[in-house]
Amino acid sequence: MFHRTLSCCLLVLSLLPLSAMASGFPRLSTLVDDGFRISAEARLLGTGDRSDRVLASLSPTLSLSPASVSKVYLAAAALDRFGPQHRFTTRLVSTVEPDANGVLGGDLVFDGGGDPALTSEDLWRLVQRLYQAGVREVTGRLVVSQWRFGPVDCITTDRCQARRRVDNSYSALLSSAGVNFGSWCVNVAPGAAPGTSATVTGCDSKAVLPGIDNRVDTRAADSGTQLSALRLTEGGGDVMRLTGQISTNAYPRDLYRASADPADQTAQLLKAMLERAGIRVRGGHATSTVKPPASSRQLAAVDGKPLQEVLLRTLNYSNNFMADVLALDMAAGPRPTLEQGGAAIEAFAAGVPGHGPLTLRSGSGLTPENRTTASGVNGLLAHMFDQPSLFPSFVAGLQSPRNGVMRFIRKGPATFQDRVMIKTGTLNEPVRVRAITGYFRTESNRWGAFTVLVNGTESTPYLNWTMVLERLSEDLAHLIETN
Repeated sequence: MFHRTLSCCLLVLSLLPLSAMASGFPRLSTLVDDGFRISAEARLLGTGDRSDRVLASLSPTLSLSPASVSKVYLAAAALDRFGPQHRFTTRLVSTVEPDANGVLGGDLVFDGGGDPALTSEDLWRLVQRLYQAGVREVTGRLVVSQWRFGPVDCITTDRCQARRRVDNSYSALLSSAGVNFGSWCVNVAPGAAPGTSATVTGCDSKAVLPGIDNRVDTRAADSGTQLSALRLTEGGGDVMRLTGQISTNAYPRDLYRASADPADQTAQLLKAMLERAGIRVRGGHATSTVKPPASSRQLAAVDGKPLQEVLLRTLNYSNNFMADVLALDMAAGPRPTLEQGGAAIEAFAAGVPGHGPLTLRSGSGLTPENRTTASGVNGLLAHMFDQPSLFPSFVAGLQSPRNGVMRFIRKGPATFQDRVMIKTGTLNEPVRVRAITGYFRTESNRWGAFTVLVNGTESTPYLNWTMVLERLSEDLAHLIETN
């Protein structure tokens, strides 16, 4: 009789939709009925003598693509390796010294230090310090050395295509000597009158860099502004092709597109800055993968932002260039690959208690082969929660839905908006991925962690963030309010 009853129960369960069998995610789990693969878990984090307690789960050990949720692994591993106040140093060096007239009789070498957040502002500071050191002329070349890593082999379609043409900045190529996140910036402003071409300038230099193919028309006031930009690499180097229109009363717009060669981009920009500062470079510019000789003397140096600030920008804006450069900084061995950067993060995660399998081919999550589980990500969050000296810097990189920089997360009830800190991940190829992880605070002020990984297949319908966030926010709000 017992066996017959058990068999009947199992039969009934097998006939139920998977959404009805989910524990604690009744709304989110309806996506399972549409064929989406989901790994989800929410848990209260242990404090004092209390251990973690799972509040809700849906296939929590199912291994799926996390997209940019991969960046929380990167952030944790980087904080563990370097500490929140670590700064990357960028130097100008030479094997010769300037003479009494400020003439440097040889090459000036830019020693790229792998700073993920190096910007034009840092280059200006570097140039100013070189000027203060008395240098007024370089008889040799400006050599940008990316000996630590770069150019890095592209292993995703977007980055490989970006070597020739690109209409975005998220697929920027990688180098230890890159600046401005491996992207060019141009500013588009209205021309003098309707019917004239728009005014286009570089964002960072008096010299117009890169080359410009300006096809933007100025239109009458209030006629609307529509701009598009395509970076092409032709025989003479990078060219930004701009099309569209801008009205006479429109504000100037900055447009960012990935460069074809980040080290060469740095060389062009730095040379223009040197000349503007009154430091002439007679020998042109070049890039190199050779480490500066041990006999090189430092002429100027600049320290980047503290790691905790770098991570805030990396996570808030989900910057793929910053994430992958930082992962390469952690890799073992000379001139590492993206996979070696991912392996360094995997090695850190292997020390997280009970984490389980993890595959990271990059720190950014731009690689669709990355795999983890909701239970694993929550284990990482729990581990960082238990690191009092690192946790403040780690959680600071997450966004509050109500106040976050990404507008699409501003959804759901007030409880979700105000009591959650999150990191999202998005991929559209080869399948759609919407992933989200973070911390929450319950009504009784207990800390919790949650992770939701939603992966489509070739046969599943269209998936957007509204479909995920509307369901998840309601489920999570209920858990927060009842615990």
